[in-house]
Amino acid sequence: MQKHILITGCSSGIGLAAALQLHQRGDRVIATVRRQADIAPLTEQGLEVLLLDLDNADAMPAIVADILQRFDGRIDALFNNAAYGQPGAVEDLSRNVLRQQFETNVFGTQALTNLILPAMRQQGHGRIIYNSSVLGFVSFPYRGAYNASKYALEGLADTLRLELHDSGIHISLIEPGPIESAFRSNAFTKYKENITPEKRVHRQQYLAMEKRLSTVGPAVPFTLPASAVVKKLIHAIDSRRPKIRYYVTLPTYLFAILKRFLPHRLLDVVLRKIS
Repeated sequence: MQKHILITGCSSGIGLAAALQLHQRGDRVIATVRRQADIAPLTEQGLEVLLLDLDNADAMPAIVADILQRFDGRIDALFNNAAYGQPGAVEDLSRNVLRQQFETNVFGTQALTNLILPAMRQQGHGRIIYNSSVLGFVSFPYRGAYNASKYALEGLADTLRLELHDSGIHISLIEPGPIESAFRSNAFTKYKENITPEKRVHRQQYLAMEKRLSTVGPAVPFTLPASAVVKKLIHAIDSRRPKIRYYVTLPTYLFAILKRFLPHRLLDVVLRKIS
């Protein structure tokens, strides 16, 4: 049966790959983007596209009502993919910068989910998949805002899963490591907007970060294409027993093992060296 699927953050990377692949297999997909300029390139590829800014709380109820009307009231799956990463040492992150990170990655994502849930409850089934990160369960230095947002998102997802037990609505987390996408270039933009390295204690580390963020092509080993995430997403949507967590890329599997078995201080040593 054709599924009705809503995907956020579809301008590039994982969201775009997911929208295209699910559309091509025959599902009814609504892909959302934050900027008007991103609509035309997606519609030219046959996608149904809507504007949705997760930071705009006032506009969200009307947009969700429009989505549900387009879906004739039935929504089978929500893929919460939209997010960005704010680089910077924790002590260099202003209150406003942290708030912006959480508005998109946590508050907006969960607000959208809460607006979709009544329709899923009424129909008695649904899949809600959060695109988290390996940094949702281990922390790398100079990624504190993003680390914290993904830890928070995982806490909400885990709690929601317990609260929705026996509702027919399944909650899954996808935890990718390095994936080919525009994530790094978007992070570099946020870095330049909000961090002034020449005035900071961490200036040398920032210079290395600038080099990594501005690298063209994969900047780290074990980087996989976005299709690797889509494969896990499809399982979460289609399986009768979707997994609670889906690991993607070797680093995610590795750090899950290390976190389980290494003492905390030794894990800190590994995380500092790898970062």
